[in-house]
Amino acid sequence: MDFLQNHIEALIFCSPTPVKLADIKSCLSEMFNADVPEEDIVDAIKRLEEKFLSDEFSFQLNKAGGGYQFLTKPAYQTSIAILLKQQSKKRLSTSAMETLAIIAYKQPISKTDIENIRGVNCDYAVQKLLDKGLVEIKGKAETIGRPMLYGTSPKFMEYFGINDLADLPVPKDFTSEINVIGESTDLKEPDAQA
Repeated sequence: MDFLQNHIEALIFCSPTPVKLADIKSCLSEMFNADVPEEDIVDAIKRLEEKFLSDEFSFQLNKAGGGYQFLTKPAYQTSIAILLKQQSKKRLSTSAMETLAIIAYKQPISKTDIENIRGVNCDYAVQKLLDKGLVEIKGKAETIGRPMLYGTSPKFMEYFGINDLADLPVPKDFTSEINVIGESTDLKEPDAQA
């Protein structure tokens, strides 16, 4: 029985958000009243990852949001989809997703700038995103009226399963070939034979 591995497993399991390596090290060092080498923690995490790859577990250890957490395996997506469908009231609306995308790519950004991009009022969407903890107030702009500036929160990265904002798709990932109606070809005149 791996004593260290079991403690790390318990820490990751009980945390509602991804647990960072530094937090695991801090907890273990305080509990054991001694410095726990980071290499030992990393080795134990690797053993946990291997352990939960087994088919006997419906979840696996995943690195997201800069830390570690347990997530269910893709094979169980159907049953989870049913549960999530039943809880669909908690899903983000299209307007909230559009607003969140603008905030994610343009942060820090004011509500006025978001509305200029979207072309509609976004008070409700921003408030819902704040309530869900996906965005947070990052400060105030130095412009007239000093409007609030919004940016994504750590919960945003957890929600979308990314470790860093650099993991967001870049605009070139969205470009596709330009749709052309018909093709431009050199029209050759038929040979005039007399």
